[in-house]
Amino acid sequence: MSQTSDDFATMRHRLKSIFGGSIGNLIEWYDFYVYNFFALYFAKSFFPNANPTVQLLNTFGIYALGFLIRPVGGWVLGIYADKAGRRAALTLSVTLMCAGSALIAISPTYAVLGLGAPVLLLVARLIQGISLGGEYGTSATYLSEIAVSKHRGFYSSFQYVTLIGGQVLGSLTLLAMQQGFTAHQLEDWGWRIPFAIGAALSVFGLYLRRNLRETDAFKKVALTRRGSPMRELLKHPKQIMLVFGLTMGGTTAFYTYTTYMPTFLVNTVKLTRDQATQISFISLMIYAALQPLFGAISDKVGRRPVLMFFGIFGTLATIPILTALSRTHDYLTALGLIMTALIIVSGYTSINAVVKAELFPAGVRALGVGLPYAVAASVFGGTAPYLALAFKDAGNESGFYWYVTVLIFASLLVYAFMGDTKRTSQIDRD
Repeated sequence: MSQTSDDFATMRHRLKSIFGGSIGNLIEWYDFYVYNFFALYFAKSFFPNANPTVQLLNTFGIYALGFLIRPVGGWVLGIYADKAGRRAALTLSVTLMCAGSALIAISPTYAVLGLGAPVLLLVARLIQGISLGGEYGTSATYLSEIAVSKHRGFYSSFQYVTLIGGQVLGSLTLLAMQQGFTAHQLEDWGWRIPFAIGAALSVFGLYLRRNLRETDAFKKVALTRRGSPMRELLKHPKQIMLVFGLTMGGTTAFYTYTTYMPTFLVNTVKLTRDQATQISFISLMIYAALQPLFGAISDKVGRRPVLMFFGIFGTLATIPILTALSRTHDYLTALGLIMTALIIVSGYTSINAVVKAELFPAGVRALGVGLPYAVAASVFGGTAPYLALAFKDAGNESGFYWYVTVLIFASLLVYAFMGDTKRTSQIDRD
């Protein structure tokens, strides 16, 4: 009876930790993604130009820079997580995100501050980028370490459930505000509200993370630590390259079908802003629900078959899906095409965190997951909306479809030749 009580208490603490880490992750991604959802409304406040595409190019240029700074966050907060603990790094990450969101909420416009306005916007996005660069690796490490071995794929998939949940919450916020405010009000001052909400939510996230339980894997390695995490990480060059290679196609596809989609649906498909927001909200809700399913499948069949599913179908279907999407003006057809794409992308997003965490020993796990991922996400994921708009502005939008396909195929080659991390997991060895 006592053993049963102990097992129940352990499971309860584990679920509480997964919930606390996941909700904090959701809040951070809401803060970061709400920029994209409201870009259509605040772009001209910082970049007064008569051409809407040029305004969005400038706005998403800052969005891309927020991604390009992410390796700094992956490096700094990854080292901090491997030295001071996962909980300490997660707490610092959400604090930085709070500061970035608050700064955007109160930033003056170009009409008030001139060039200083986009500079302040850039500073805020860089702070958020550093936060998110550290968030991914640390939360992936935390959720993977806190989970039991036989359900690690399932539990770690909640990183992307909450990552997508941040997008869903941002989409829902936009949907609600589109119903409660006029377009003029949203463009004038209403766009500030979601950033203020994000700053307030981050304070709640800070409370949750300060009360998280530290992982046993970190506690063990903290007792025997020798040398710097960065020096230790460089002893694992193959794993570093694997993280970069398996990320580049998946992150590009993910940001194409999620972050960039509302803009694509308005600019190319010619749906209304309200319709684009509705499609985004519905598709993301279903997409989030798919993550634990694919994670659980990986616990049964292994990680590599699930990655291969994404790589093969992503390579074959990306150009047909995006081409068909660009030629339709039908709401339901657009929703169906996007959902088809997101089912395919689930083969990557559901398990990418656990795959990376299983590659590294505990002493360099947060840094090993976070830094090469942040580099790949910055180079390929964060630039996807900007490149898509640049291809469109140049009159060659289909060129972007080929670009995404080539990157997915490159990752497919990595999946084809890598081992299955479920069978060789460093977490189990720890």
